[in-house]
Amino acid sequence: MDVTDVQSDKADKRALAVFDFDGTVIDGQSGLLLSRYLYAHKRLSLSNAGRLLWWGIRYKLHLPHRQAEARELVFEPFEGQHKEEVDKVLKRFHEEVLVPKYRKKIVDEVSLRKSEGCVCLLISATFSSIAEAAAKRLKCDDFVATDMKVDDAGCYTLHVDGPVIEGNAKLQAAQLWADEHLGKDRWYLAYGYGDHHSDEELLGAADLPFAVNPGKTLRRFAKRVGWTIIDTDASDKEHV
Repeated sequence: MDVTDVQSDKADKRALAVFDFDGTVIDGQSGLLLSRYLYAHKRLSLSNAGRLLWWGIRYKLHLPHRQAEARELVFEPFEGQHKEEVDKVLKRFHEEVLVPKYRKKIVDEVSLRKSEGCVCLLISATFSSIAEAAAKRLKCDDFVATDMKVDDAGCYTLHVDGPVIEGNAKLQAAQLWADEHLGKDRWYLAYGYGDHHSDEELLGAADLPFAVNPGKTLRRFAKRVGWTIIDTDASDKEHV
């Protein structure tokens, strides 16, 4: 089914396709991979690595956790460094570590939606400079991701600037972006792609939702409500 099959009352509106990044476009979680990358390069302390591990356990077990905490811990090596220099490190990490983990099937889905005339938006809890590099590689129209505050000297702090784009915040962020860039009531969410149960609200708002390599909770829910499930394997990677 393609975008021409939607209801006729949407014919004069822009079709929006929203893609989650971690676990959807890539096989893995960029925050965890970044912490390993920084630790391997002796830029992340052992104590913060341990605190990140404990945060990840709480996240996996659906225990109480503060979303900003993980970002603050990962960003600790960059506190007080100029934004331009840090962004270079993060974009180098994207090329070296994340690009080999891109799922060809989902990259092809972005290309397909673009060919149909959809506006493609990448949305992620990852850091904005990583999401910017990813959106450029995917040829998405834009991205929304988590920002870190910059001080008056142009250096990064450890504070998140605005919301962490996670869970229900993804749908809210997508709606705000579309209203601003496409015009209020001038768009509709045609396609949504996500991998985690926290993406349910975003996927549920789409005309055609896709659960990509979903975890157990999302897989059960997707089967129950009839969402399309996309399963990829280890061989489905971009050739870089």
